[in-house]
Amino acid sequence: MTKTYRVAVLTASDRSAAGSRPDLSGPAITDMLAAVSELSVTYQKILPDDQEGLAAEMAALADQSAVELILTTGGTGLAPRDQMPEATLSIAHRLVPGIAEALRYNSLQITKRGMLSRGVSVIRNQTLIINLPGSPKAVRESLEYLLDQLPHALGLLTNTAGEKDNHR
Repeated sequence: MTKTYRVAVLTASDRSAAGSRPDLSGPAITDMLAAVSELSVTYQKILPDDQEGLAAEMAALADQSAVELILTTGGTGLAPRDQMPEATLSIAHRLVPGIAEALRYNSLQITKRGMLSRGVSVIRNQTLIINLPGSPKAVRESLEYLLDQLPHALGLLTNTAGEKDNHR
């Protein structure tokens, strides 16, 4: 029997949170996850680019064991209001640098602007948190690269991976 992991999708955007611009990246994530039977989006929210608010939302989801995976979009660039990496790091129990490195590597194969991403990946309790870029195109490219590894990673994190799956 296949385990289904609960996923939260959080969009960091002042304009989308205020209703002056539609969120296209959050729905892009949700659409892509719909094709993966082991991943079910159970929570989706748009928040302003505010470090404390973003951190509080992610911590609450992880601390209440509401989800096993939080995928964020937005707030990973160089603009002063881009606070997602800082918010994510402030609540981290453990770092998972390989995921962020792999996403940047993949992005650099497409555009040199990939080097401007400050996204991180961390663990809080038994929740994996991954910062994705803010543009719908970059979100799709990143998820396409990452998606097949998520069920295995979550199985290892939550100790629900099959014994044969625990080895590289």
